[in-house]
Amino acid sequence: MKTFRASDVMTSTVITVDAEMSVVEAARRMLQSKVSGLPVVDWQGNLVGMITEGDLMRRAEIGTERHHGRWFELLLGPGRGAEEYAAAHARKVSEVMTESVVSVAADTPVEEVVALMERHHIKRVPVLLGSRLVGVVSRANLLAALVDVTPRPAYESAGDSEICDAILREIDRQRWAPRATVNVAVKDGVVELRGTIMDERERAALRIVVENVAGVKSIVDHLIWVEPFSGMVIEPREAEPAKRTTN
Repeated sequence: MKTFRASDVMTSTVITVDAEMSVVEAARRMLQSKVSGLPVVDWQGNLVGMITEGDLMRRAEIGTERHHGRWFELLLGPGRGAEEYAAAHARKVSEVMTESVVSVAADTPVEEVVALMERHHIKRVPVLLGSRLVGVVSRANLLAALVDVTPRPAYESAGDSEICDAILREIDRQRWAPRATVNVAVKDGVVELRGTIMDERERAALRIVVENVAGVKSIVDHLIWVEPFSGMVIEPREAEPAKRTTN
């Protein structure tokens, strides 16, 4: 499987703002571009910060600035109050932007980009060549990459033994899969799952394994969940009727 890099999925034509631009103009540009955040660059194209919708949520103009009781203000100290006032009344992008920006190089694997997004709870990651901005990887870019690389469903005819072998090979590749306790049978493209699982989440994953095999027409689930701590056996509610898949 190909290892995707940031450069493979990033948007190269990036809409940016200048640090001296007004926050109103930055907000207008976000709305026009239909994005929730923009990189801030200097005249050489070097990344100096990031401004997002979150930076503009607490604003005096719309009555959303923070208000604290006097005792709470004393507890927080004057520095916190000054910081909140600045965020609510600032006029320039440089006064509200985040200066410490999480960024990646163009050859960073997409897996690492996603890990950064999750760890820092962010929606986009600037891509740099040195300190110069060359692109942005957003969640939308990841969705576009998923659509681009996923082939359309194949409707080719596959024999029962081929389907069974493909399912078992995928199960064998997965460390979580209960290969020793699950049996797979295929007849006329209908896959029947029997055996025991130790975690109910395994059921959903095993069904997905089956659904992704070309030629599968439907799935019949007879898996029994054995709760590992109590040993309680939980029978399936009922044998699910065959459901046609997209393969």
